[in-house]
Amino acid sequence: MTNQSFEDASSSDFSEHEAGNKKFRDTGGETFSRASDAARDAAEKAKRAAGDAASSVSDHVMGILNDQIVVGAQSANHFAGSMRIAADDLERESPTLAGLVRGFAHNVDHYADRFEDQTVEQLVKSASDLTRKQPALVFGLAALAGFFAYRTFKNASDSSVSSPPIQPARNPAGNYNE
Repeated sequence: MTNQSFEDASSSDFSEHEAGNKKFRDTGGETFSRASDAARDAAEKAKRAAGDAASSVSDHVMGILNDQIVVGAQSANHFAGSMRIAADDLERESPTLAGLVRGFAHNVDHYADRFEDQTVEQLVKSASDLTRKQPALVFGLAALAGFFAYRTFKNASDSSVSSPPIQPARNPAGNYNE
């Protein structure tokens, strides 16, 4: 009987212990679920905030670029005006050259007016279309630009490096410095 009462007491303690474990697991599971939901909500809010910030920055940058296109077009119009003045000065000495300069000024004005009315997206689309239609022309222009950039940087680096003098320098008394 002693053994049987021990087993009864042991099994009731075990079932109480098992019930406590189940309650602990359920409570832990709920807490973990709530924490997981809170983390998921925080991540979604952070994503939305980052997306809104990126969109705001992107819109701001696009606005700045669009303003720069207008400024560039206005500068090109001023350049074309200066070319016309130069053509007027050339008219007496070289009417043919003056006509070429005027024609070039007209083309610059025309392109500047076209650019002034376009947005960055439209210019990118136009460049993309040109690349698809005339890939050889775009490749050739890129190669030409690369060549000029290379020559410019090469010449700039060559002129910035100076070699030491061949003869020793003289001091104010006329003697050579050692």
